[in-house]
Amino acid sequence: MILIAYDGSDDAKAAIKQAGELFRGQPTTVLTVWQRFVDTLSRLGGGLGVIVDYDDIDRDTEQTAKDTAEEGTRLANEAGLTATSRAAVIESTIAEEILKTAAELQAGAVVCGSRGYAGLKSLLLGSVSHHLVQHADLPVVVVPSPAVAKARAEHRKSLGDPLHQGIGLIGQ
Repeated sequence: MILIAYDGSDDAKAAIKQAGELFRGQPTTVLTVWQRFVDTLSRLGGGLGVIVDYDDIDRDTEQTAKDTAEEGTRLANEAGLTATSRAAVIESTIAEEILKTAAELQAGAVVCGSRGYAGLKSLLLGSVSHHLVQHADLPVVVVPSPAVAKARAEHRKSLGDPLHQGIGLIGQ
């Protein structure tokens, strides 16, 4: 069983495509996590100053998460995986919810995308993939953003990286 963390982003779509290449035919669960509105407000440090129906917002958010997971499942099946979808509410952090779900499903690996943030942006936005790698007790496959991977490859090529000049390093 493979667990793919999916949020609908282009990076998550790239992770599904890579998972299809690596784990073709494997049973897979595509997981989208969502957060209750009251928890979102508490993270932001306050309210909106207006009366809102939290339950309505949560129902809509949960449905959006389910729809997103279904989209990911369709993509995973097209990529050669045998996928089902799942949406889960965040009880602590996104990464902890992914690991909790992986344990429940007895997943053999977790696959996720990475936006490639660095420095202050990474610190402010957090890094789900970093947390997964640091805290998982199972293999985690982190697929870099296609744009970031392309920029990194071009940078290595400009530095004269032998891997990008057709010269193998092994056995030399």
